[in-house]
Amino acid sequence: MRYWLHVIRFIFFGNYFYGICAVALSIETAYQQAISFNSVLCYLFIFCITVLYYTHAYLHTSYNAPPHHHTRDIWYAKNQKLVFGSQILLTLISLFLVLIFITGWQPHFKYVPLQTWLFLLLALAALGMYYGGWNPGKSVISLRHTGWLKPLIIGFAWACCVSFLPMVFYDLNDKSNKTYSWITLFLFIKNWLYISVLCVLFDIKDYATDANQALKTYVVTHGLRKTIFNFVIPVTVIAHCCLLLTAYSKGFHASRIVFNTIPFILLIIVAWSMHRRKSILYYLAVIDGLMLIKALCGIAGSIF
Repeated sequence: MRYWLHVIRFIFFGNYFYGICAVALSIETAYQQAISFNSVLCYLFIFCITVLYYTHAYLHTSYNAPPHHHTRDIWYAKNQKLVFGSQILLTLISLFLVLIFITGWQPHFKYVPLQTWLFLLLALAALGMYYGGWNPGKSVISLRHTGWLKPLIIGFAWACCVSFLPMVFYDLNDKSNKTYSWITLFLFIKNWLYISVLCVLFDIKDYATDANQALKTYVVTHGLRKTIFNFVIPVTVIAHCCLLLTAYSKGFHASRIVFNTIPFILLIIVAWSMHRRKSILYYLAVIDGLMLIKALCGIAGSIF
């Protein structure tokens, strides 16, 4: 049992679960766009950059994390060599994949419209400003400290990674132009809003800490009840409307719509349960698990 606990902590605390979710959501994009899968290397790249990005915030965690810190902080303090080695390996793999992409797709770059490059630069700028520098813990310009903006930035980054980037890969490989279809736009907004709500649920978890640090998150400013009724439910409904627009445009069968609706229902149910304090591992498994459930439901709806 203790061995499995170590494995679970390694997957969740090490942010490998985020990488799995990113790949699953990217595969869901292919199913919902009715296109062929990208190469395994493309999905490996998405996995690596997701884990790298999320883990970067914890690289500077002290070896002597105080006992009152989160279990995750203590885990990073005890496993810094493992985490640092993982970051080096994932960085090398990512750079190698970029070299392969540039070598293989360079003749196709002339088919990529200017707005694609600008959008990718915007996404990179948002990701960089979110941490605000190499050491996120000491940065004073980090968007992480802008409580009301933080979930939207994270949701935007995820949507770029799992809805936009897979389509760019597809267009580069097939010299097509599906990146800017209405379906891509609907799916992009749906993932953006869905994951932004998940970020707000994490802010609910950190309500007491954020309030003590005067971090004006939406939850701290408006309270739990208003957060659920004025943000979580309305934004979830809007995200679901984007799904319905996609379903209408693509002619989804009713059973497929039902499959894709399940994650939105679960999202509201989990939001209602947030008033009870749980362990950090519970939040990582349940809240972040809703991303994996969303991807699996989307894939299942396409298959069945």
